[in-house]
Amino acid sequence: MNTAASDAATTAPAAAAPAWHLFVPKLYTVLRQGYGLAALRADILAGLTVAIVALPLAMALAIASGTTPDKGLVTAVVGGLFGSALGGARFNISGPTGAFVVVVFGVIERHGYDGLVLATLMAAAMLVAAGLFRLGTWIKYIPEPVVVGFTAGIAVIIFSSQVRDLLGLEIAALPGGVAAQWRAFWQARASLSPTAIAVSAGALALILGLRRLAPRAPGFLIAVTAAGIAAHAGLPVETIGSRFGTVSGAIPAPSLPAVTLERLGALIGPAFTIAFLAGLESLLCAVVADGMTGRRHRSNCELVAQGIANAASALVGGLPVTGAIARTATAIRAGARSPITGIFHALFLLAFMQVAMPLAADVPLAALAAVLVVVAWNMSERHKIRHIMATAPVGERLVLALTFALTVLVDLTVAIEVGVVLSAILFMHGMAEAVSLSRDGAVILVADQDDFARPREDHYVQRDALPPGVEVFQLRGPLFFGAAGRLADALDMLPERPRVFILRMREVPFIDTTGVAALADFVRRNRAQGTTVIATGVQPQPLAVMRRMGLTGETAGFAIARDFAAALEIARAG
Repeated sequence: MNTAASDAATTAPAAAAPAWHLFVPKLYTVLRQGYGLAALRADILAGLTVAIVALPLAMALAIASGTTPDKGLVTAVVGGLFGSALGGARFNISGPTGAFVVVVFGVIERHGYDGLVLATLMAAAMLVAAGLFRLGTWIKYIPEPVVVGFTAGIAVIIFSSQVRDLLGLEIAALPGGVAAQWRAFWQARASLSPTAIAVSAGALALILGLRRLAPRAPGFLIAVTAAGIAAHAGLPVETIGSRFGTVSGAIPAPSLPAVTLERLGALIGPAFTIAFLAGLESLLCAVVADGMTGRRHRSNCELVAQGIANAASALVGGLPVTGAIARTATAIRAGARSPITGIFHALFLLAFMQVAMPLAADVPLAALAAVLVVVAWNMSERHKIRHIMATAPVGERLVLALTFALTVLVDLTVAIEVGVVLSAILFMHGMAEAVSLSRDGAVILVADQDDFARPREDHYVQRDALPPGVEVFQLRGPLFFGAAGRLADALDMLPERPRVFILRMREVPFIDTTGVAALADFVRRNRAQGTTVIATGVQPQPLAVMRRMGLTGETAGFAIARDFAAALEIARAG
């Protein structure tokens, strides 16, 4: 049967901007708009400020990741330079972050440092591809309970990894996994060092005290410097030099790791996790910076830039790179005006490496452990956990708890996969429950069908306003695979088959492949019984998908009407 009324005409959209506009770095935008000496001075001071914060933090994160402190500084310099120069966010400061500690430690433990470099290069390619395919906006679909759960889990793992140095325990090689680490701590309890405890406690007290009394002071650097002076004066405590020997301040020459198909297959999982975390944290960082400054970032450009920054870092033996929220916020508070802040942050760190790396040998590991304890506490998302566990639906609380537990006890990749899948299932269940099929305003399909309940004959008494043999149902909500069975249930609830079945779809905003298949099957089953189906008020998205899949007004036993009045005309004419 042909369509009785044509769809309403739509206004042609305005010409879209060229796609390459989405990938122009913010640095170019800033320079093109005009950049003066005042802005340059502000960016230099902000870059120096954030470099002072990043110096001890980059070394501490590298050590926590199972490698040497110079790797963290190389990452901050190279990743920070490329991330700021090419990024789509005006203020993001890139470098190593706590989110990578778990993944990096595990990859190094299983595949060696060369394996980490290859995994980072693979992740870099994934990030560039994600940006070019414009997947940057998809990050917003990662559920909050999953993000909070794995972030809090990472905080617990970081804290656990620092207990050895906090207490000065003599453990040759710290095992992976929180449970194994605490068994090792207990077995080594006799080697506990009062000096290390005093250093870590003193550094922690100094950091927290400065945050309260002088919040603008670089607490991390002051605490680490004070502990280094004490160690240089003869305090018996393990230092960077005693564990790692001489630490180089040079940037290594670029080199490629050994590449085989077997290694690529073994590292695809860790590479995906690195890419996911790098993309997620960078874009979250950009969102936070936008909220603080009123600016707007280009998400896909940022992903491409982070991919290039990760590739550059890996090629010189660095760690994975992402936007660092705390360092970015520090830069903004220090008066940053543009991405040039991040470039100067990298250049100042490079200068520190050339001048101060010999002095870094005296820095006690207990002081760096205290720095990471503060980082872990800041990452713990305790206020968000309290809020979600107190107010969110049971399903979302379960997602948070399960993601947290799997992160701590099993594996970060597994935690993210399970958390996202469980969240998707809960969402689809909720959306399926929101779909209803109703007659005369009475909802008749909102849950599983009760096969033992007999339909009420009086509920289906023919209405005077309709032509004889015409039945009308209204569908509300998205018709996707989780709700497609509702249409089949409608046929089973009718006491007798009508001549015409009008399906009002004005309140169906979305339909997917399974929904169209269910609708086509609904048409076929009705046609077999001599019933014509008329869909009315079909929205643009469902109409386009239906047409692509061959369900149109030309389909036998099916018609599409502009509105209910047009459908009644078709029914009377038929």
